Amino acid sequence: MPQPSRNTISFRATCLRALLYILFVTALMQGVDYEARDLSETHFTEIGFTEFTQTLLLALGVALLLYVRQVLKALPSVTLLMLAFLLASLIREQDAHLDTHVFDGAWQVLVTLVVLPSLLLVIRRRREFLAEFEHYADSFSFGLFASGFLVTYVFSRLFGRSELWIAILAENYARTFKDIVEEVTELLGYSLILIAIIELVMLVRRWQARP
Repeated sequence: MPQPSRNTISFRATCLRALLYILFVTALMQGVDYEARDLSETHFTEIGFTEFTQTLLLALGVALLLYVRQVLKALPSVTLLMLAFLLASLIREQDAHLDTHVFDGAWQVLVTLVVLPSLLLVIRRRREFLAEFEHYADSFSFGLFASGFLVTYVFSRLFGRSELWIAILAENYARTFKDIVEEVTELLGYSLILIAIIELVMLVRRWQARP
């Protein structure tokens, strides 16, 4: 059996991080519970706990990716694509504010300005991107990021379909319930993505600590 390297995560460290992530997700769900019970004035609105926390998680993810890219100088092509993806999601979460205070459709314009140049640059540097991706794909961070993507952008959309909830609730159907289910599922997905980026920071630091 191969011996672990000095950069391998210990079982004790893994358990500690798992505990912290469990507490983090638990705190998020306690916030959702508090919003449902006590925040009637901002009950799952654009300025409510759930929507605000989604924005906060995305903003933290963007900041950490900038740290990896600009400070740690690691995976520049991979982190550029991840940055474009998270920044586009962050802009999308502000659609109501942008439509109201800037102009209708402002978020689509901003997302296009973020995504298109990033995609073109990654395509131009595709060899570097593929080489970096091979290193990143075989990691816990990538698995979490992929899980967060699937939860947020696939599962929540399918789980939040009006047709599904009309079939389940029949005459008791209310769009508010469907929207809450979708938003809370998105919150879970964003939390997984943030955890993945935290793991990416620690992964890069382990790489750089190698003799």
